[in-house]
Amino acid sequence: MTSPLPSPLPGTPPTLEAAPAPRRRSRRLGAWTVAGDLPSSFRYAAKGLIYSFGSQRNFRIHVITGAVVFGLGLWLQLSLERLAVLVLTVAAVLVLELLNTATEAVVDLAIGRQYHPLARIAKDCAAAAVLVAALSSMVIALLLLLPPLLTRLGL
Repeated sequence: MTSPLPSPLPGTPPTLEAAPAPRRRSRRLGAWTVAGDLPSSFRYAAKGLIYSFGSQRNFRIHVITGAVVFGLGLWLQLSLERLAVLVLTVAAVLVLELLNTATEAVVDLAIGRQYHPLARIAKDCAAAAVLVAALSSMVIALLLLLPPLLTRLGL
């Protein structure tokens, strides 16, 4: 029998030492399921995108804004290099928004409805990462789109 370990955070239940892994491979169900093949991995990733798009307002805002910016870049006939920079900056914001969503879910899973200052810090820092990326992306978009847009409009 294993003895409980001290709790890493005040107010959290103690954890038990991990039991030795069974020698036989067994199929795990639910959230613990491991993708057995490449198509399954893509399905799980698609589920994450669908969940984020359906449940996270900011993710939807970033997707729509990114599509508008990319469409504007195509309309302005930006070079491939400039379009690539736009795609990378939009992708960085979306990736960080997905990581923010994952961080929030994991923190909520770990502490439930309790307040903990470290949980607040984790959530705030993840949100700040998205904010920094979004602001940087906006500056990059302005630098790349504004001059050709002004030229196109004859200003």
